[in-house]
Amino acid sequence: MKIVRSEQKIPFEAKDGSEIRELLRSESERMSLAEATVREETKLHFHKTSDEIYYILEGGGVMEIEGERREVSEGDAVFIPSKKKHRIYSGKNEKVRFLCICAPPYSDEDTVMV
Repeated sequence: MKIVRSEQKIPFEAKDGSEIRELLRSESERMSLAEATVREETKLHFHKTSDEIYYILEGGGVMEIEGERREVSEGDAVFIPSKKKHRIYSGKNEKVRFLCICAPPYSDEDTVMV
């Protein structure tokens, strides 16, 4: 059994500009769970192979996938298929914090900036 406390994990800046704290990665390397914090917005990007699910924990903003924009807030979950251009806006001087499940796990190599 593996149990991880988020404050024990060191955050890093992802290619899209978000602050990521990877919490867990499956032993099979098929999925990962991370906590992400976005201040203002991420850069438009897509993932070549990874599907993602965002679950909003704190704050809110606008989720954009392939040009379609929808407001999101605490308690919302968003599915982002691989190869779909996306970003999230939290608003000026605001932040949004969410859990991100990636399958396969997140990697900078899989991330393509648009």
